[in-house]
Amino acid sequence: MAIDDHTALPKGRDLLFLSLGIIGIGTSGPVIALSTMAVPTLIFWRNLGGAIIMLPAALRRREWRTYSQHRALKWSVLAGLLLALHFLGFFIAMRFTSVAAGTAITSLQPVFAAIFLRIRGGHIPRRAWWGMLIAFSSVLLITGIDLRISFRSFLGDLAALVGAALAAGYVLIGSKAQKELSTSTYTSVCYAACSLTVLPVIFLAGYSFVNFPLKQWLLLLALIFGAQLLGHTMFNLSLKRVSPAVVSLITFFEVPVGALLAFWWLGQSPAKGTIPGIIGLLIGCGIFVLRSKSAE
Repeated sequence: MAIDDHTALPKGRDLLFLSLGIIGIGTSGPVIALSTMAVPTLIFWRNLGGAIIMLPAALRRREWRTYSQHRALKWSVLAGLLLALHFLGFFIAMRFTSVAAGTAITSLQPVFAAIFLRIRGGHIPRRAWWGMLIAFSSVLLITGIDLRISFRSFLGDLAALVGAALAAGYVLIGSKAQKELSTSTYTSVCYAACSLTVLPVIFLAGYSFVNFPLKQWLLLLALIFGAQLLGHTMFNLSLKRVSPAVVSLITFFEVPVGALLAFWWLGQSPAKGTIPGIIGLLIGCGIFVLRSKSAE
């Protein structure tokens, strides 16, 4: 089904899927911050676990027999590559800067998604662009404050920004692949490709692969069942009916969820100077999604 209105709000079951997805990805930042596994190792096990869980349903569908399915499987592999690069940026951000600032900047993902869609000929209303301008200005404020706090925090902000652009590409390509594939087939291939992408990094850098205490494995399981399955997979289920721009936008609700959990679990709160920027970013994203039909 073609999705032409890139700011149409989700309806019916997609509201449930996306609501569950928000809760799932909201747990991601705090869990990553708590984990001491090397970033590539954490990405590998998280995505391998997700791929294995989705694989039985994918095998039952046998979606590899037609030319269009072969092509969609290739798009799924590319989506997995982008997802791996996105995770590298996001995970580094969670270790270098605050969860609130990192997730806020990553929520700039819909801006990149809208730009990519516009390049492809999609229609983005004017009011949406004003919202994006406010959001981008807010990111500049956050990164400026973090640079004054520490260079490490600033690098974390930049990693989150790159991760946002990569996440937008991942969602757009995932939407394209799922025109021919079920969500189970797409996610099993995508997550497996993501895992294999970071595997050489683990060996080349000499990171530990399996030698971790029980607490770290429990955090990994929380990441698989929370952020990976409840989060990413629920979003992927909606991509067949909801525009990638809107699915990208919905992820900005991760910011308050992640910030609250980080405060509760880690006692972590963002620097006071970054709070206006985080609020401005959310307002900008809100303008994007709540624009009236007359803005078109």
